[in-house]
Amino acid sequence: MDNAVVPINKPANPPVADGLTSRMAALPARAKFMAALGVAALLAALVALTLTMRQGDYKVLFANLSEKDGGPIIEKLSQMNVPYRYTEGGGAILVPASMVYDLRLKLSAAGLPKGSVNGYEILDKSPFGQTQGQERINLQRALEGELTRTIQSLDSVQAARVHLALPKMDGFFREQQKPSASVVLTLHPGRTLDRAQLAGIVHLVASSVPELNPKTVSVLDGSGALLSGQNDANAQGLDGQQIQYVREVEASHLKRVLELLEPVVGRDNLRATVTAEIDFSQTEALSEAFKPNQGQGQATVREQRSDDNSQAGSATPSGVPGATSNQPPLPASAPINGQAQAMQGAQGGTTGGTGRREAETKYEVDKTTRWTKNATGNVRRLNAAVVVNHRVSTDPKGKSVSTPLTPEELEKLTALVEQGIGFNKERGDSVRVINAPFRIEAVPPVEAVPLWMQPWLQDMLRAGAAPGALALVALVIVFTLIRPALRAVLAPPVPVKGDQLDELLEGDTALPALAAPESGNRLAGPDNNARLDGIRAMAKDNPAAVANIVRGWVNGEPA
Repeated sequence: MDNAVVPINKPANPPVADGLTSRMAALPARAKFMAALGVAALLAALVALTLTMRQGDYKVLFANLSEKDGGPIIEKLSQMNVPYRYTEGGGAILVPASMVYDLRLKLSAAGLPKGSVNGYEILDKSPFGQTQGQERINLQRALEGELTRTIQSLDSVQAARVHLALPKMDGFFREQQKPSASVVLTLHPGRTLDRAQLAGIVHLVASSVPELNPKTVSVLDGSGALLSGQNDANAQGLDGQQIQYVREVEASHLKRVLELLEPVVGRDNLRATVTAEIDFSQTEALSEAFKPNQGQGQATVREQRSDDNSQAGSATPSGVPGATSNQPPLPASAPINGQAQAMQGAQGGTTGGTGRREAETKYEVDKTTRWTKNATGNVRRLNAAVVVNHRVSTDPKGKSVSTPLTPEELEKLTALVEQGIGFNKERGDSVRVINAPFRIEAVPPVEAVPLWMQPWLQDMLRAGAAPGALALVALVIVFTLIRPALRAVLAPPVPVKGDQLDELLEGDTALPALAAPESGNRLAGPDNNARLDGIRAMAKDNPAAVANIVRGWVNGEPA
């Protein structure tokens, strides 16, 4: 393909666009608008990227907020131009990590959060002219609020509500209605309350309300299950604490069996279970036994009583008549006994007297008092079942062979199990050890987690998603809006009309040949004028070919 150029006349002094300012001014209006739009979008992307990098992670400002507390806090954060987020449940407010403590101090100074549970502060603002009914209701609300705060301070309790039923006390009624209470608990995930903690909550509420019986306090969990008062409801069965005790007894006996047999047969060649029957019945008995005194020892006197009663008779004359008998007798010089005493009685005394004497002695009798109270949780019966795998060995060919255990070996294993659980035949315990081959199922291979599902990679991608997206937007803006304008400004200046020949002649168009110039002045004479006229006509007809020729001359290419 041959190209031809056609010379074009140009002005003597053409204007040349020089400098970036003049070049930008020479751009079309659409290019200027796109460049300005690209610069503005790039600045916005850079500002958003800077803010994202400065904010970093979000942390919890306040958790477990109610709707009454969350509204004022969000309103205050909006007034302070602080970005915030919600958790999935909506109970916590998240703010940038660098502003958590500063915002907590500022919100606390503003009295936020106020708290949806009010205690005795309700009574601080008593309106004038308050009726007795209003005062009683406010007192009940204050007491419920204080109990709620106290219960929520427990480690396992996330939230609580207390309802008190306080009847109106009136002295005109003979039988007063007793108060009652209900407590609803919301526990932290994974937390539970044992019997002692439930009893503590019940007695806390009962002790805070006058004449409130602990039996009338009901405690419920978040699902509506009754936690307190289960002893009466489950009087015919086992409560949770008793079931837990049974499991602990079974687990302790099973652990002993496994510790004895695993070193002998191997950990994977043994399966065992132990069941226990526990007696939770409780009986009380009082007995008294009386026995006579035993042995030769002196009996213990409990009571001794004696009674003497005598009555004197009338005096009768006696003795020898005369003066001698009227004189007092002389003192006796010898003991009076026997016949002498009888004679003296015969000589003088009284007649007709009576006498009575009684003596009573009571002795202690042996007495035995026995108070018997049987303990609860006694083991009534134990049952143990053990399955042992066949003995697996490898033959000379490398094939696994399983052989059953001998009866002697089974007897030895049975004896070990009996000793481990404390076998008692009189109690009715039973132990069964059998030998059977285990069915081993092929475990599917664990598939490796691909790289794109690794948690650390997902966290990294999640953290860098926003900065990466902003950076990508910035690159798109640069290459689609700003780069074309920069190329137009920084490109070499475009010659004005007449400075270059940019019309190409396509095809194999042959230019007319020109005669060789004569020696001497090539531009003088009529022949040269004719040549110039021919060149002008050729350039006019074939401007593209002439332009290529001139471009070759400028670049130093041979003609």
